[in-house]
Amino acid sequence: MENPKIDQKDREIIGELISNSRQTVGQLARKIGMPPTTIHNRIKKLEHARIIKNYTANINYKKLGRPVMAFIGITVTYNIEGKKIRQMEVAEKVKSLEGVREVTILTGGMDILAKVLAKDIDDLNEIVTEKLRDIDGVDKTQTMIVLTEI
Repeated sequence: MENPKIDQKDREIIGELISNSRQTVGQLARKIGMPPTTIHNRIKKLEHARIIKNYTANINYKKLGRPVMAFIGITVTYNIEGKKIRQMEVAEKVKSLEGVREVTILTGGMDILAKVLAKDIDDLNEIVTEKLRDIDGVDKTQTMIVLTEI
């Protein structure tokens, strides 16, 4: 589908849904000052165009026993013993590891960036040194532990 025209009201709807995706159409209508049917139709248009891809929950992982967040930059080696390694394959294997929440393919100094949630530093150490570095194609890693989120 061709990208639809997005106006300021669509941007307001998107902004409201980003801040709280559980709002009802009626609540959005009151906040934005449009009829509920119009809000509903605009949301459906945004979903159909895949501008709104899904609705998610913002989870407090500390309360779920995974209080240590880290971003791990990964450099990929693309040839191992004559076998060509694909960046996407490495990224998919990284994504399958327990504790890995997001994986992004990059350009620049790092090839992949993984967001990891660990139970503690020992768990993070195991994820990096025993699991992540054991994936074919992972050459180097750089782990950045998150001190606080804003």
